[in-house]
Amino acid sequence: MEFCIKSARDSVSLFNCILFDLDDTLYPSSTGIAQAVKKNIDDFLVEKCGFPEDKASSLRVELFKTYGSTLAGLRALGYDIDADHYHAFVHGRLPYEVIQQDLQLRNLLRSITQRKIIFTNSDRIHAVKVLKRLGLEDCFDQIICFETFNPNLSKSSRPDEFPVVLKPSPEAMKIALEVADVDPCRTLFLDDNVKNVAAGKALGLRTVLVGKIMKNKDTDYAVGSVHDIVQVIPEIWVNGSDGGDQGISRTRSELDAILSTTTPVGA
Repeated sequence: MEFCIKSARDSVSLFNCILFDLDDTLYPSSTGIAQAVKKNIDDFLVEKCGFPEDKASSLRVELFKTYGSTLAGLRALGYDIDADHYHAFVHGRLPYEVIQQDLQLRNLLRSITQRKIIFTNSDRIHAVKVLKRLGLEDCFDQIICFETFNPNLSKSSRPDEFPVVLKPSPEAMKIALEVADVDPCRTLFLDDNVKNVAAGKALGLRTVLVGKIMKNKDTDYAVGSVHDIVQVIPEIWVNGSDGGDQGISRTRSELDAILSTTTPVGA
């Protein structure tokens, strides 16, 4: 299936939509949320599934490698795990208070006039909580999340009837593009996961690897932090209709204004 038809016009057009991953992309991994999630998954395997405590971590890793997530693996193996109950356990115990309001990121996002969409494997409740903690709950037009990819899990008659769908599977990526109704060639996709970025690139998205400063073959841009897109991807703010250098010149004052209202990363 052809997802992206390039043309001379596309090559100079602006991005008209930006897809943002959530966890470890909109906030740094140093918060420790990811580690807390892993601990909660281990506890779930012990408390809810009866696995030995000393085997939980290795089982979690193996299920992730084989099936893409612990939940996906458990259901594929026949465990009748309700996704809502799983997420309530794994995310419900998280120390959300470690996620701080980010006014710098809020200013940056509000300066972007294109559609902005959250694209996460997490459940919607978790996504909303994180956005509220960051002070970004009104900065996005749409949330594409676990429930978007897996609308039929609650209707299944057996655990393996509907496989759990998540990034970076092609199915999840295609669902996201269809739900968002975007042109991949004019869509920018930010994610901290190399496999997710590669999956996006395969479908024609322009890709940004977050948390790295070196690009690879599947990334168009690499940024140490989401805040760095102002410096690394000024094209987001360029008015392509003005054309070339003139467009960049016309938006330079806007970029300077964004930078002047934010503090340096790490300050």
